[in-house]
Amino acid sequence: MSGVLITACLIGSGLALLWWRTRPRAVALTGGALWLAGAALAGPGRFPDLAFVLMALLSTVAGLGFRSYWAGVGLAGYLVALFAVLHLTTGETNPVPLIIFGVPGFLAGVILRLRRETAEQLADRNRELEEERELFAELALRQERARIAAELHDIIGHAISVMIIQAAAGQRLVDRDPVGARAALEAIAESARQGRGDLRRLVDLLGGTEVNGPDLALIEEVVTRAARSGLDVTCRFEGDREGVAAPVAHLAFRVVQESLTNALRYAPGSAVRVTVSGSDRDLAVRVENDPAAAEPPGVPGTGHGLTGLRERIQQRGGQFTAGPTERGGWLVRASLPQGASA
Repeated sequence: MSGVLITACLIGSGLALLWWRTRPRAVALTGGALWLAGAALAGPGRFPDLAFVLMALLSTVAGLGFRSYWAGVGLAGYLVALFAVLHLTTGETNPVPLIIFGVPGFLAGVILRLRRETAEQLADRNRELEEERELFAELALRQERARIAAELHDIIGHAISVMIIQAAAGQRLVDRDPVGARAALEAIAESARQGRGDLRRLVDLLGGTEVNGPDLALIEEVVTRAARSGLDVTCRFEGDREGVAAPVAHLAFRVVQESLTNALRYAPGSAVRVTVSGSDRDLAVRVENDPAAAEPPGVPGTGHGLTGLRERIQQRGGQFTAGPTERGGWLVRASLPQGASA
């Protein structure tokens, strides 16, 4: 009868191994308990040697299912209890077979578990990296769209403002001052050509075509065009204007261009003073206009020009301020860092 029970315990212990993938802890506990029960029921010389193969498999499953420090403590207690049972039932005094069949299997299970956990961690990290990559790509796309929108606003807004103001002036002068009307039309044509050139340059940049980087000479050009269109504007350069990085020169040009556009819109007939000061550390741009000397032409802006400039300058680590002066005019100031500080 005891032989049947021993066989049943060992068969049950072996059948429990069928769920080692999904329930490794339950298999180790249930199978180990049945194995110990079979060993306790066996007498001297009646416990089969093949049962130690089951012991090795159960130790491996235990290493797979149990983690951390307590897994090793559990294995040690399991081996001590097993040795005690075998010693009491069979008189076994040599623990070497238990160590040989128990410890290597348990260590193999631990290694397999650590490998599986490492693979899962790497898979989770890969998913996180993929999500971060998609997020960064989306943010980069949004920033690029915002940059393109700001460039289009600067190009088209300035050109259209000049053309509308000059067209209105030409309409007033067409009968009594043909020469002045002709000058207004020439200013419109020049502004249209410049806007087309700027758009072409932007398209080339977006298409990957190599384009020469802008420099501070662009500020002189836009000031000259604004003066020819009738704006009372002066420009002064101070300090070092050589070696200015193209992105810094481009931002400085946009600051002057947007300030002149706003002066045309909201302060016609006023004097505008542009000052550009360069140093090794930063490039300072200051544009100030007096109060309007005539009725504004009624060319409303979008409200995004100064806001977009402030964002672009702050992204580069610079400072930007714009607001009314004590005399009723308007002042725009920008500080653009150069070199490593940018």
